[in-house]
Amino acid sequence: MASLTMPDPAELDRLDVSRGSLWEANAWRPLFARLRAEEPVSFCPQSAFGPYWSITRYDDIVAVEGDAQTYSSSWEHGGIVIFDMKDTGVQLRMFIAMDDPEHAEKRKAIAPAVTPTAMAALAGAIRQRTADLLDTLPEGEVFDWVHTVSIPLTTAMIATLFDFPWDERHKLAPWSDWCAKIDIGPDPVLNAEREGHIFEMAARFRELYDERKAQPVRPDLLSMMAHADSFGEMDEQRFIGAIALLLVGGNDTTRNSMSGMIERITLFPEAWAQVKADPARLAGGAATETIRLQTPIAHMRRTATRDVELHGKTIRKGDKVVLWYNSGNRDETVFPDADRWDPERENSRRHLSFGYGIHRCLGARLAELQLTTLIEEMAKRDMDVKLAGEIERLASCFTNGYEHIPVTMSRSHD
Repeated sequence: MASLTMPDPAELDRLDVSRGSLWEANAWRPLFARLRAEEPVSFCPQSAFGPYWSITRYDDIVAVEGDAQTYSSSWEHGGIVIFDMKDTGVQLRMFIAMDDPEHAEKRKAIAPAVTPTAMAALAGAIRQRTADLLDTLPEGEVFDWVHTVSIPLTTAMIATLFDFPWDERHKLAPWSDWCAKIDIGPDPVLNAEREGHIFEMAARFRELYDERKAQPVRPDLLSMMAHADSFGEMDEQRFIGAIALLLVGGNDTTRNSMSGMIERITLFPEAWAQVKADPARLAGGAATETIRLQTPIAHMRRTATRDVELHGKTIRKGDKVVLWYNSGNRDETVFPDADRWDPERENSRRHLSFGYGIHRCLGARLAELQLTTLIEEMAKRDMDVKLAGEIERLASCFTNGYEHIPVTMSRSHD
């Protein structure tokens, strides 16, 4: 982790933790630890995204998420990310960026795709796909875990959920990446490039959506949307937003957790040895601990609908309130020795990586299933993975993830 100069206590309340350089350098942890301890509700008056409040303790994040009347998610107030949606080239009016009842109606329409029954139906294919990929990995050669393992596995899953044409699945990861680039700000060149990719995505999904609408309902996400009254005749911004939400939610989060797991097992080899020795007992805990520590979506944002006081600070109506999940997931009062990857941690499922309350991630079970399966199949092969170079991280305070993780791998041949 890169070194940095810690702020003077007098400057802590004005600290800007949204800077992409902090995340690219993996230098954010000590700053958030200071905020949790000394200024759990702090106001940054100036940043690339404008002024914002930082909420950094677990209980405060839960309290804000649980009060949807006071803290709105609606795109009409700015949306769910630190950068105001109205300032982007294309507005992704995701239903997660809506308040009830519209949010609840759309969520209900696609919920059948991720029920326990649906997950059980997918489990066999997930395991086979994971096993086949792991068996192709080269031993003793350097390869990029992100692009060789994480992206192929998550892209295949998204293609399955949407019943997207298999021979076009390579398009899904780049589209998801561009949808998630909320940190680029008002740069006209980057926004124009982003628009191009997003409209290309929308055009292809619209073709498939219209095809599903003309056919009997099927158990895939596009068909469920096409036949749900709550989606109806969506305008283009809402359609793009719905697709982007499902794409980013299903791709980026799982992909970066699968990549983050490699960082965990290289930092905590003794814990990984325990998981390999007893995967039936520990694989699930290893997965939830990875999701907690990785926090693949680092923040969500709300907007105050009225003046409200929190920790003696007055948040004004219209103020931007950023909930730092990455910080809540390392809150020492909830997760003792919070930086440690502990597959036996009893409360790791209390993590905030999937959000809390009415906006909790619909695909949480699926993400856990995919990651647990990967861990089980790696343990079955007695796989060890070691870093073979510098990790390259995203310069993003939203998608807490990786560009490249060079590794070498060994496995048992028993």
